[in-house]
Amino acid sequence: MGLNDPQWGNKNAGGPPDLEEAMRKLNAKIQSLFGGSGNGGGNKSAGTPSGMGGVGLIALIVALIWIASGFYIVDASQRGVVLRFGKQVEVTDAGPRWHIPYPIETVEVVNLSQVRTVEVGYRENVKNKMLKESLMLTDDENIIDIQFAVQYFLKDPGEYLFNNRGPDENVRQAAETSIREVVGRSKMDFVLYEGREQVSADTTKLMQDILDKYKSGIVVSKVTMQNAQPPEQVQAAFDDAVKAGQDRERQKNEGQAYANDVVPKAKGAAARLMQEADGYKQSVIANAEGDASRFKQILVEYEKAPGVTRERMYIDMMQQILSSSSKVLVDQKSGNGSLLYLPLDKLIQSTAPTAAEIAQGVKAAEQAAITAGANEVIPTPRVNSGNLSRDREAR
Repeated sequence: MGLNDPQWGNKNAGGPPDLEEAMRKLNAKIQSLFGGSGNGGGNKSAGTPSGMGGVGLIALIVALIWIASGFYIVDASQRGVVLRFGKQVEVTDAGPRWHIPYPIETVEVVNLSQVRTVEVGYRENVKNKMLKESLMLTDDENIIDIQFAVQYFLKDPGEYLFNNRGPDENVRQAAETSIREVVGRSKMDFVLYEGREQVSADTTKLMQDILDKYKSGIVVSKVTMQNAQPPEQVQAAFDDAVKAGQDRERQKNEGQAYANDVVPKAKGAAARLMQEADGYKQSVIANAEGDASRFKQILVEYEKAPGVTRERMYIDMMQQILSSSSKVLVDQKSGNGSLLYLPLDKLIQSTAPTAAEIAQGVKAAEQAAITAGANEVIPTPRVNSGNLSRDREAR
């Protein structure tokens, strides 16, 4: 229908609905919902108070919902930071809390007990290396490849929220700075082998000092060394150097073990010789003192009876000499033709070789035959009892 149509505005012409009628019906429905009569008729002055009451009730319900939105609950491991127009107002502990609802105040709940982890030198797996972070220079000008993880938690939620734009990135940069300084003051062997725990401890302390200066509200819990090795490009040469060092240490240990075996034996032998020499010294001194004492006693007796003492000394000396001899002396001048008794059995026993001497002679003869390669058997020497009588001489 065109605007110039004469039927425009006629209610019975099937044109568009009347806006006032539609508003009246909507108002009637609202009044019926909140206890109104729902009658759209009557004058307008009678319908105005009921309409105002419905709007007020709606406003009250909306206000209650808005106020209720300010309630929140903080867990035992969390802290709530209340912000009023973006500014920190307070930090709330665990339990049910309330704040002025949005947009006046908001709450940021921060978990303080959660342990967060940052990886340096790799991501998710040590094989996925980040060479820009992992390659470092040691004090002896060697390059090593290090991957480690940093674990931390929060101590101040306010500092954590407002002094850190990227907390994990801040921790990663502080960790990289700290470990580069520690590694730069250490030798390569110390970092790779015996000093890993020391490097982790020094890195943790230095990181904490840096984060405290930044007032980040972060506490570093632990620095765990995941991998430390030379770069892959020089791994083969480094392995050869390590093997050479191990061989050197092995040889040093073998030499030290040999020294530990020889030196105590030498010291023991030296101590034994010293003790034997000291014993011989004491024996000689004691014999000399005994001889001197005996000589003094003999001198006293000699001064009393020189002839008798001289004769007695001669007899004692001859007895000492002849007791170890196999000779038999017969004094013919004083002999009167009487029969002399000679103990031949004792003389033969004293001059006969012992069984040990015979066995030693046999063994020496057999060894000589083997050495010379002789085919004939060398006869075993026998002891002739007739040779024993040749040693006897009579005077």
